[in-house]
Amino acid sequence: MSTSRILLIDDEESFRHMLSVILKKRGYDVETANNGIDGLKKVDTGSYDTVLCDIRMPEMDGLEFLKGAQKAGCEATIIMMSAYGTLDTAIEAMKLGAYDYISKPFKPDEIILTLKKAEERERLRRENLFLKKEVQKEYSFENIISKNERMRQIFDTIRKVAKYKSTILITGDSGTGKELVAKAIHFNSDRSNNPFVPVNCGAIPENLLESELFGHTKGSFTNAIRTKKGLFEEADGGTIFLDEIGELPFQLQVKLLRVLQDGEIRRVGDSRPIQIDVRIIAATIKDLDKEVRENKFRDDLFYRLNVLPIKIPLLRDRKEDIPLLVDHFIHKYSRELNHPIEGINTEALNCLLNHSWNGNVRELENVIERAIVLTDSNRITVENLPLEIQSPREEYRVSLLNDELSIKKASRYLEKDLIKKALQKTNGNHTHAAKLLEISHRALLYKIKEYGVKGKG
Repeated sequence: MSTSRILLIDDEESFRHMLSVILKKRGYDVETANNGIDGLKKVDTGSYDTVLCDIRMPEMDGLEFLKGAQKAGCEATIIMMSAYGTLDTAIEAMKLGAYDYISKPFKPDEIILTLKKAEERERLRRENLFLKKEVQKEYSFENIISKNERMRQIFDTIRKVAKYKSTILITGDSGTGKELVAKAIHFNSDRSNNPFVPVNCGAIPENLLESELFGHTKGSFTNAIRTKKGLFEEADGGTIFLDEIGELPFQLQVKLLRVLQDGEIRRVGDSRPIQIDVRIIAATIKDLDKEVRENKFRDDLFYRLNVLPIKIPLLRDRKEDIPLLVDHFIHKYSRELNHPIEGINTEALNCLLNHSWNGNVRELENVIERAIVLTDSNRITVENLPLEIQSPREEYRVSLLNDELSIKKASRYLEKDLIKKALQKTNGNHTHAAKLLEISHRALLYKIKEYGVKGKG
């Protein structure tokens, strides 16, 4: 049964009566009009989900009605009907904005099926509009949470650069929100209705990366059973986000440079270039300037990527944002988990403020989600927090009480020691250790190299 409102326009009274009876039995709310002029008046003053309109009518035929309805901004789904129709008539009706065309006479089940298809199409359209609005709201700057001056400067920069196609390089540790910033740039630009395509350059095997990025032709290599578009083509008209750009192999760095210089790509196995219109946003946890000096990254590509650099600060360098973020995540996960939480008590919040947050905002979000799942009350308490946040080990307290007052050095000491402990606990398994530390596998490898951690810690 349906509760949709239908306007039925037809000059034959017997047909209007017969179809109205059929539709009302199926639960539709039906109004009728005996010609196109009357139909336009009703469309202008009423609200309908669907309009069923005959094509051959005196005074104003169905195609003229269709033109008038489109001009008046009618949002109803319009389905045309005719006993004298041809394929050309159907095509013309579709061009003028009709959703479908059905030939008379038709069986009751035929018209009901057509209406059901129209309802499903409208449902999907509204759902897509809703999701698009939600996405835009999620990344709109009105809802960005920070009172840190460096972060506010970043937001101002994003507002300014969003409307331009210039390449952006985002740097920052794992979990600081590099992809979130990239999405904010995209969804606040004039490309927001086109694709945002994220690519983790460090997660795709090197032998597959070129094909993934640029596509391939049929037969260009083993298992290339058909021609395939690459991610750059998928992002045409929109934005491609190249995360972990520092992991891009040298030979692909040359090809990416060509994209930046010429605005074209070449599929694997193809000699023809393909023009594309893609904005490139890259991100890395690495110091690319240092990588260039050590000949691990092309200097010409670095300069092309680094047109508009954005460096995101660590969460521990903007601890004034922690209470705001905690409140935000409590509201978010209270709704998602259907577990109403009023807030967090002072002792638990102090524990969060004193934590080093090696996993940055992502780690904080995970901690709050976990706490909401574990709490039996309407407030988060210390007991709902992970043990390492509840009571930092004594040696870390001692290290902070020594003559060394540098927060950065003390944090590095803590980070290195935690990595050692995680490797010991997992018997040297990097993947499992990264999960324990709540950082990415790539970030762990980078930190192991940076701190010179050997073997099993």
